[in-house]
Amino acid sequence: MRIADQDPQLAAFVTVDTEGARDAADVCDAAPAPIGPLHGVPVGIKDLTDTAGLTTTYGSVLFRNHVPAEDDLVVARLRRAGAIILGKTNTPEFGFGAVCTNRLCGPTRNPFDPALTSGGSSGGSAVAVAAGMVPLAHGTDFGGSMRTPAGFCDVASIRPTPGRIPSPRRPLGWDMLATHGFLARGVDDLALALSVCAGDDAKDPLSTGVCNDDRPLAGRPRIAVTPDFGVAPVSRDVRTRFAAACDVLAGVADLLPFSPDCSGAMETFRTLRAAHIANSYGELLRTRRTELTPTVIWNIEAGAELSAEDYLNAERRRTAIYRSFRALFARADFLIAPAASVFPWPKEISDVTAIDGVALETPIDYLAVTFIVSLVGFPVLTLPVRRGENELPFGIQIIAPPGCESRLFAFGRAIENELGFSHRRTKLP
Repeated sequence: MRIADQDPQLAAFVTVDTEGARDAADVCDAAPAPIGPLHGVPVGIKDLTDTAGLTTTYGSVLFRNHVPAEDDLVVARLRRAGAIILGKTNTPEFGFGAVCTNRLCGPTRNPFDPALTSGGSSGGSAVAVAAGMVPLAHGTDFGGSMRTPAGFCDVASIRPTPGRIPSPRRPLGWDMLATHGFLARGVDDLALALSVCAGDDAKDPLSTGVCNDDRPLAGRPRIAVTPDFGVAPVSRDVRTRFAAACDVLAGVADLLPFSPDCSGAMETFRTLRAAHIANSYGELLRTRRTELTPTVIWNIEAGAELSAEDYLNAERRRTAIYRSFRALFARADFLIAPAASVFPWPKEISDVTAIDGVALETPIDYLAVTFIVSLVGFPVLTLPVRRGENELPFGIQIIAPPGCESRLFAFGRAIENELGFSHRRTKLP
């Protein structure tokens, strides 16, 4: 009912599987005992991820009639836990775009102000959760694709350690830039979803090396805080709001004005991202160019001229940044940064090209405050902060060392309860 009432205005879903969801609910109702920890829970799946028997478009007209024969592993694990797959949430074509729109659906509108963007590329999932269409939604995150929409839409998200949720079909088995994750209205729901989808798979080499570090914190947390990692362009308004959030956090933790050394991070991510996209989608550009959106074309072309030396130099810089993050966590329990560099903008504007009047070098630079964390593969919990009645949503990234999701969730629960850093639903205009 809520999807029927709200989705025509918000465009969170590309496909709603009404019949399939009812059939799955009937199975849950008929079961003599709970099927699993997510028994009967409706879940939205980002439309980049395969769902057996349910159209999966990847946000592209090229795949408008594509119906996979098998579930992606993350979807299969959700089903085994009793979840009901309600439908596929909107995403820009192949997940590339600042605004959650494509030639099939969208733009997905922000539930706090439908004139504004939901953010990309997991904007459909963020809006479905924020508007109460589903309590839990799947997402993917390459450079900030869950964290930005979560911050814009006042919901929580978890980008786990790469490999925590296996991707056995990933062509580049050691690629740790993209991960599966979840969006929800609270930390407990994220922790539950991750618990049923985590676990290694022999076909994913990253998954076999993920270790749990669930040691509890000893004493008052030590939190390093940075508005920009020293290099990311971040708006004045975001810096002000972030400083206010840090003032609140100072009531429960010791704040340390530290940042890892992220010199060269902007160029490093641009290079690695461009190389991966050109490798994955270059053939489509050669054979189906006219059917691709301009954003996808730009993304593919950005990697076309890179050399092996360019790629390896980027990996060298990435290694140095990773080691700087590791050094920081010898002194701090968590690192906190804004979840986005800007506030939501009008949905008609396709890209962020400037911040506070200063032009950005590329259309992805506004994501630097999130993509720097993607580079090193540390897990990130995003939470909404307290806001005034007329303030737009704003989120923070809480970053921990690899394998420390349990510690993230424990701290997230504490500040949800003690500081009110939690979702607050709004009524649609």
